[in-house]
Amino acid sequence: MYSVELFGGAGGLALGAEMAGFESVAFAEWDKWACDTVRENALRGHPLVRDWTVYEGDVRSVDWAELGRRAVIDVVTGGPPCQPFSMGGKARAADDARDMFPAAVEVIRALRPQAFALENVRGLTRSAFANYFQLVLLRLKYPDLPPRSGETWLEHLQRLQRHETGDAGDALAEYRVVPTLVNAADYGVPQHRHRVFIVGFRADVEAEWNFPSPTHSQDRLLHDQWVTGTYWERHGISSSERPALDARLVKKVDALREVDPDSLGRPWRTVRDAISDLPEPTLEGSTVHLNHRLQPGARPYPGHTGSPLDAPAKTLKAGGHGVPGGENMLVRLDGSVRYFTVREAARLQTFPDSYELHGAWSEAMRQIGNAVPVRLAEIVMASIREHLEAASVRGQLALDRASHDIGVR
Repeated sequence: MYSVELFGGAGGLALGAEMAGFESVAFAEWDKWACDTVRENALRGHPLVRDWTVYEGDVRSVDWAELGRRAVIDVVTGGPPCQPFSMGGKARAADDARDMFPAAVEVIRALRPQAFALENVRGLTRSAFANYFQLVLLRLKYPDLPPRSGETWLEHLQRLQRHETGDAGDALAEYRVVPTLVNAADYGVPQHRHRVFIVGFRADVEAEWNFPSPTHSQDRLLHDQWVTGTYWERHGISSSERPALDARLVKKVDALREVDPDSLGRPWRTVRDAISDLPEPTLEGSTVHLNHRLQPGARPYPGHTGSPLDAPAKTLKAGGHGVPGGENMLVRLDGSVRYFTVREAARLQTFPDSYELHGAWSEAMRQIGNAVPVRLAEIVMASIREHLEAASVRGQLALDRASHDIGVR
């Protein structure tokens, strides 16, 4: 099955799609450093990206209709720039020139894939953006009803609402659209990362899809840490070296003593789980581990205090001048802090160790902070692929039965 990646960044979502069995036909991204990351890994022969075709520049400048004539695209994926909806940005939504949801819809309209998967920050679901979020969903459902000349986004929304509730309604829907808010930590990513996935299946595809169920939980992590102690034993941490249990969690842990741990799923993965086998970074860097070099100058400040070692990391972020203070800092058990190395941050985003991030430290960290966790992307894309394949089998069986019935008559 063939995929197209929009706003690909360092490749997190596209890597997940490749790992799920999709073959990339086009990878579009405007940022030079992110494109260099993909190109350099391809030149090194990285098996996941070596055959990718990179389009550096505005996705609106690509002739997607021509691409669609040369290949049947099964899925379009992408993370439209999130600054218009980010809690840390100016949150201007449709009034922000960086809003690329309209461009994503136009690509989907041109390629008519069987499915699409778009990812964005949870700020998109804030009440302040409720109307615009509805517009995004309706535009994806009805890509053949683009805005008219001179029409404001609110007027466009109202027209789509009238269409949605009119006689035509679902009969003309091109896609069935499912938005879901998830925390990546619930899927085995060692980081708290709340994101919205908007997944759609073309109306003629009987996918019967739902977002994959969570596999990991905080309760299981707390059980392994404070009821059985298996977490500390796995890491070789003696009783005297363990941190104290947070007083706010005492009652919760006491309640977990009566719970079957198998009912809790798998434990959240922690920062320690992700990076404990890496050596302590130095200014000289590592000859064994890619991008594992100490970046000096870390310091906490109000609102940016770093990530604890024995919990999932705080959300890695990409600021205008690199990553803001605490969201890419590790807090040691003695309270001291240091920056995560690029490799450590890549692990928190579940990039393969063999995948190298290019550019200066701030550029590499910006790419990581903007990325979709590869493991989460793989889970979502594997589920989409499974349902597309099942729908194809059902469709073929229906054709076979129809052919048989005609033959019998």
